[in-house]
Amino acid sequence: MSQMDSSSESGDSLQEKIIDPFHAEKEEAILKACKQRDLAKLRALAESQGGFLNDEIRQQAWPVLLGLPPKCSYEDDSSSWQDLPPHKDEDQVQLDVDRAFTYYPDHETESARTLQKSHLSSLILSVLRRHPYLHYFQGYHDICQVLLLVLPPSLRSPALARLSALRIRDFMLPNLQAAIAQLRLIPDILRVSDPKLWRHLSGITEPFFALSGTLTMYAHDITTLGEITRLFDVLLAREPVFSVYMFAAIVRSRREELFDTPEDEPEMLHSILSKLPKPLDLEGLIGDTVALFEAYPPEKLPSWRWGISGCSVLKTARDETGKGKGEVASRQTMEDGKRFFERQVRELMWMERRQKARKWMWKNRRPVRTLGLAVLVGIIAILLRRVPGGPMAWVMAVVNRWWLS
Repeated sequence: MSQMDSSSESGDSLQEKIIDPFHAEKEEAILKACKQRDLAKLRALAESQGGFLNDEIRQQAWPVLLGLPPKCSYEDDSSSWQDLPPHKDEDQVQLDVDRAFTYYPDHETESARTLQKSHLSSLILSVLRRHPYLHYFQGYHDICQVLLLVLPPSLRSPALARLSALRIRDFMLPNLQAAIAQLRLIPDILRVSDPKLWRHLSGITEPFFALSGTLTMYAHDITTLGEITRLFDVLLAREPVFSVYMFAAIVRSRREELFDTPEDEPEMLHSILSKLPKPLDLEGLIGDTVALFEAYPPEKLPSWRWGISGCSVLKTARDETGKGKGEVASRQTMEDGKRFFERQVRELMWMERRQKARKWMWKNRRPVRTLGLAVLVGIIAILLRRVPGGPMAWVMAVVNRWWLS
């Protein structure tokens, strides 16, 4: 080895030993907040520059944010899920797992990638078999992949279970109606925060451009592990609706690009918004989202009041005073999640029956009107027998003309 090479290696080693005072101070603060289970402090640290700094610290912080009790583990029961009945969505799970780990991590061998896929499949199936009421959705594996790569084996399954039942439950219902209802908050946020941009995008009938991002906590669209784990810091520290505000902030950050596209080309605008901007300024985005959320809380949005179910994770994970900011879900139990799920399923079934009834009524509107007229005429006839002629006869004539028009 040359003297220059030796000197360079020595310098690199020395550099590694230099401790960044800010980094060390923040690490101490995060670990202290984890020990004290101080969720407000952890939230502030997650929002600050660099979030939780590294995966070793995240292994301490994420379980606390998700509400796992100390020393929580399924490790002693790791094989029991295999004895449970298969979940109905396992075929789709396997198809998605086969496509996993496309961007990260960078496996040295194909056998290493295959082993990682096996671990991912086991993680997903362990949660679905233990909680069979949950419905798998495409993109769920992207979220699971992040937890798999960060958390130790003993915490992965319980962490994913709580995340599924208490934070992304709306996406695990029998259909995506609750997920679409979440998306409809985005136009409301834009309308109150940037009316000019909202009008420019008004040709887009539905904000489906945000579905992939919000559905997968951005894990499907962000292709580097460091960026997605940094983003998970704040998404786990904040309540679920924060993810929706984040997409609204992304839209606002692209004002110039969007205004360069004519408003009478909604397909082009939709195409632009369907892909995250590159490069993505995560720290700036997090700060903008926090400011947007604080300035225009959900309760000020019409779609929040009328379009979001009371059983949705957006509301069940939010403090009624609006001050919880992510702490409510961490205090809830898996039984709470299942109860909210079942209530929301009943709501969806009722809405589906109502929509079918409306379609039937519209399709058969003429026979229905005729039947309704017959019933009405019958009632009026009975009244006329009691008081022949007079005002009632005139009323019946008017009703007849209106109904048959």
